[in-house]
Amino acid sequence: MKAIFVGASSTAVMTAQVLLKRNHEVVIVEREKAKLDELSNELDCGFLLGDGSKPALLRETNPQADDVLYCLTGEDQTNIIASLVGRSLGFEKVVTKIQDPSYEHICIELGLDSTIIPSRTIGRHLADMFEGRDPFELSTIFRYDASTFSFVAQKDQVGAISALALPRPSRIMCLYRNEQLIIPDEDERIEIGDEVMIITHRKNVDALHEQLGPVIEDKSDEPGA
Repeated sequence: MKAIFVGASSTAVMTAQVLLKRNHEVVIVEREKAKLDELSNELDCGFLLGDGSKPALLRETNPQADDVLYCLTGEDQTNIIASLVGRSLGFEKVVTKIQDPSYEHICIELGLDSTIIPSRTIGRHLADMFEGRDPFELSTIFRYDASTFSFVAQKDQVGAISALALPRPSRIMCLYRNEQLIIPDEDERIEIGDEVMIITHRKNVDALHEQLGPVIEDKSDEPGA
């Protein structure tokens, strides 16, 4: 099992340092040769020079199903493309960093459910610290076989929550509608465009991707189509 980092950002380097200390295999893909030359004196890991969003280069990391791909460059579009390429090459776990929150909806629609927005996470944490709160880390909540899944509701998923046949055990935790949090009850309805968050057993994630993955709407009947 190894971690592949696309982009030698400070976040990537710090995470790589921790993983190396824990005796994990690490490969860093970076476009700037000067960065790789500098890091080669600091980190005992593999390096690849080039654009990590290119399939041919990412394939050189010899991805295995249990490897993890971290797309942590400073460009949101590059991270999204690299994530999609990585998933097509067989990476089971892909982590996508974005700076612009407006891309989050797109990432969910594309099935990139391990998306991080560092500025928002840090901002909320600092605000909680200011108010004297000690927020739980997600890693302490979702343990053992628990996993989360999110999707953006399309017209096929609109309707009563109770009508959405989820694999067991699974439960809808919350909805985000027009940037508002909704804790649903049994009578709640899903509306088109809702971001739906599910907690489930990790064995169900593939089935949920298949059932609730991105839906391309047929616009052939619209004027001008």
